[in-house]
Amino acid sequence: MSFGQGGPSWGPGDSQRNNSNDNSDADGRWQAPGGRAPGAAGGTPDWAALADESAARGRRRKLLLIGGGVLATAVVGALVAAVVVAAGGGSDASGKNAGRLPSPEALPSKSGEALPSFTPKAPAPPPDPKDFISSSKKDKAPLSAATLFPGATIAVGDHTYAKAATHRTTGCASVTQGALGSVLVSNGCGQVIRATFSKGGVAVTIGVAVFDTEAQARKAMKQSAGGIASLNGAGVPTFCRNGSVCRRTANSYGRYAYFTVGGFTSGKNVTQSDANVFTAGDDVAEFTFRQIVARGQRQASAAAAAPAS
Repeated sequence: MSFGQGGPSWGPGDSQRNNSNDNSDADGRWQAPGGRAPGAAGGTPDWAALADESAARGRRRKLLLIGGGVLATAVVGALVAAVVVAAGGGSDASGKNAGRLPSPEALPSKSGEALPSFTPKAPAPPPDPKDFISSSKKDKAPLSAATLFPGATIAVGDHTYAKAATHRTTGCASVTQGALGSVLVSNGCGQVIRATFSKGGVAVTIGVAVFDTEAQARKAMKQSAGGIASLNGAGVPTFCRNGSVCRRTANSYGRYAYFTVGGFTSGKNVTQSDANVFTAGDDVAEFTFRQIVARGQRQASAAAAAPAS
């Protein structure tokens, strides 16, 4: 922008006053539009007016720059907001949220390698109790008349019998009658444990012959002849001796062969009609069988609970 139309003339002269665009005042000084003179009376420029005009022009320029910056900032902010809205709320072609991650199952593995698989290992079967009472190599639990026949009485069903005398010997043949002694010895008998039980004038002695293996015990039972000798004492008189007729049984389980002899403490012969003698003999044999089975179960349970070596 120029100061005055056509440019100012800084010196006095009549030609300026004769100009059609004469802007001189009554004193002959030329004035710029607006009534301000560009110079003082001596022809010196009006520096204050020039400074004011320059300052006004600077202010207008600053206003223009500030307005442009505000406009540009608003435009950039609008573009950023549009991009954020598009990224956060947009959807893909399938209509799913674009910002939603796939499920963990759909994510690829880092290495691409298959995860190792493990084949479940079936637990080892529990030990067989029969194994522990079938061989002296595994049957290591304490063995005596007290472990086989504990307590003062035994009960089988609703029948109860009092325990009388007990006895243990390694001389197997010495506690037998007839040919049973030689059978036990020839098959490797290691010891015989005896116990007597009584009830109502009937007494039963059971003798448990112990072998190293199940095969030896089974063979001795099958070859048995004669029988175990009755055991008197502890309130029971001598019975089943001196030729009286008594009932005898033979059985085996594991490395144990067990034999019974039962009759009347009065010495009376036993007949087929004497059910109480038969019942007493069967009950004592049943109790002994259960004791041998329980012996194997206890040892099997202990082996299963022991930590693996």
